[in-house]
Amino acid sequence: MPSRRQLLRILSGAAFLPLAASRAGALELTPVDLRGPIDAAEYGVLPGTADNQSKRFERMLRKAAASDVPVFLPPGTYRLSNIDLPDNTRITGVPGASRIVYTGEGHLFMAEGLRRVQLSNIVIDGDNRWLGDYAGALVQLRGVSEVVIDNCEIAGSRKHAVQMERCGGRIERSHLSGAALAAIYAVESTGLSVTGNTVSDCGNGGILVHRWTKGEDGTMISGNRVTRIAATAGGTGQNGNGINIFRADGVMIANNHVSDCAFSAIRANAGSNVQIAGNQCLRSGETAIYSEFGFEGAVVTGNLVDGAANGVLIVNFDVGGRLATVANNVIRNLSPTGPYAHDGAGFGFGIAVEADTTVSGNVIENAGKWGMMLGWGPYLRNIVATGNIVRKAPVGCAVSVVEGSGTALLADNLFQETPEGGIVGFRWNDKTTGDLALAGNGGFAHLTIEGNRV
Repeated sequence: MPSRRQLLRILSGAAFLPLAASRAGALELTPVDLRGPIDAAEYGVLPGTADNQSKRFERMLRKAAASDVPVFLPPGTYRLSNIDLPDNTRITGVPGASRIVYTGEGHLFMAEGLRRVQLSNIVIDGDNRWLGDYAGALVQLRGVSEVVIDNCEIAGSRKHAVQMERCGGRIERSHLSGAALAAIYAVESTGLSVTGNTVSDCGNGGILVHRWTKGEDGTMISGNRVTRIAATAGGTGQNGNGINIFRADGVMIANNHVSDCAFSAIRANAGSNVQIAGNQCLRSGETAIYSEFGFEGAVVTGNLVDGAANGVLIVNFDVGGRLATVANNVIRNLSPTGPYAHDGAGFGFGIAVEADTTVSGNVIENAGKWGMMLGWGPYLRNIVATGNIVRKAPVGCAVSVVEGSGTALLADNLFQETPEGGIVGFRWNDKTTGDLALAGNGGFAHLTIEGNRV
């Protein structure tokens, strides 16, 4: 082992090695790109000015995109209109302080056929100003492969806040409010994620995932807070939904908090292979959770519904709606009245299903009409209802006994405070039997009823 003095001599000699190597040309330094974001002030884009800075802003975006660097907006207000975003746009600012205000001359942000657009840490204020007929939203994107909207505030749109067509990417950690139509309208998406956002006070919808033709979509909607969604355009369910799926298959809707929607908290229309799991749905004006019309495949599990006209409906077997699991949900406080005059079964159901569906492990309390409804007229096939608890409903479970009804198995359910019967046969809305929970299947061969308690 070298002595302490020898070690010091070795180290002192090593200190001169970089200098010697440099002199000998043996050491080569790799250049490092130290470019940071472009400061908007360098291009004459200044906060707080009364004039429209759109042309300077667009020149700045093109320069930044060509150099592959972001644009940084210092705190303040920037008044803009008619900005066409170039490919590789990245705009960032100071959250809550860097504010873009639309001046109402046609559109604010538009992009089409790009690879990437990113908006982060900025406020976008539509100021409730007019948008041209060609503009569907304050931020309108078509055919953008990777969209990132992160930690932004988007408010005051006369139409949608964000409209995306044939886009992928993610919208996350943002607050979208005050849109006259919907906060997010995504059509024909390609791997979109909508996570951790707050959506509030919109005129006709919260988060809309639609397709022009039915097909695989794969959008993931999770961890959002959606509240106070109106239906100013009216209708019987096409508007007024917190989260709305239309013709989009393979969508996951999980762990969202949805409250005070004029119609449904979560509504899937003709969306196959949809998963609706772990959501809180409070004070819905109509059906809290819907899977309806031409769908195949729905999993509705672990949701909490408190306050609605109906709890969970898996229906429309007449047009192909089938194949579902409804399990482990808590559903309570369901009103027998809804937002319009119903010409069918009405309102006040905890769970209603029609075809190829299991209903198990659910707890239903305080339903205005029926705790469960199995089938509607002849539209009943392969229903299993087991291990459910129904409390405080006029009828615990209504099952169809119309000619042509398919098989149903009702076993090991518990009914309490159901004064008109635990399990009762109905022909449409007309009560036909006594309590089948006590009397067996009542002579209806399509029913198997056993082990239930009233």
